Amino acid sequence: MELNYKVVGEGRPVILLHGLFGSLDNLGVIARGLQDKWQIHALDLRNHGKSPHTDTMTYPEMADDVLAYMDAQGLETASVLGHSMGGKVAMQLALQAPERITSIIVADISPVTYQPRHDHVLEGLKAVDLAALGSRTDADRALSEYVEEAGVRQFLLKNLAPVPAGEQDASGARYRWRLNIPVIDQSYSDLSSAPEGEGPYEGPVLFIKGSDSAYIQTKHRDTIKSLFPNADLRIIEGTGHWLHAEKPDTFIALCRRFLSA
Repeated sequence: MELNYKVVGEGRPVILLHGLFGSLDNLGVIARGLQDKWQIHALDLRNHGKSPHTDTMTYPEMADDVLAYMDAQGLETASVLGHSMGGKVAMQLALQAPERITSIIVADISPVTYQPRHDHVLEGLKAVDLAALGSRTDADRALSEYVEEAGVRQFLLKNLAPVPAGEQDASGARYRWRLNIPVIDQSYSDLSSAPEGEGPYEGPVLFIKGSDSAYIQTKHRDTIKSLFPNADLRIIEGTGHWLHAEKPDTFIALCRRFLSA
């Protein structure tokens, strides 16, 4: 597995991992906010962005992908920052290969199994008839029957890419998804599950929660402490699950303080 990546800056390595339905571009503002002091490695996880499509998608597999990337780049150790699904990959890495992970930052996710939250999104993505699309507006219209929030639809439509004329097949489709929607759909229970590992990971861990988000809850505290005894929690007021995009300066300041310790 050779993940798509982008490297900026110089210094100690920090790996950035995006969330479900995202890509490395989602954390671009964070990369720019850290690259003056750290070498930032932003990755597209499997079945996302420009990385390869595979038939399965578990957290141990995604952690192995990142470890293979580190090996290819000659990174003996690195810090890892992950948002949502990427945060679970970061936790999996710390539990699976603690000797390779200097520290982790987990943005708005806990090491627990969640109930399904994206059924409507997956149904919407599957309902888009690529062969019938004449424009992105057509795709947005189709998605709107399943996803009410315009901002969420725009986020999802970042994954819709034009098909070069020389690569169009018999269907004549002018667009294709960068996401591997069938595998994400069939792997959703794996993606909702908790990271695997006995733990604990003894290294430094920073959990950052959006005050208006329900992904990190008080009832998760014991699980967090059992797996990550040196974890600290910071809350960014007035933000939801997309805390790093809603208040990037505050988010970056917390990361810089943690990574500099």
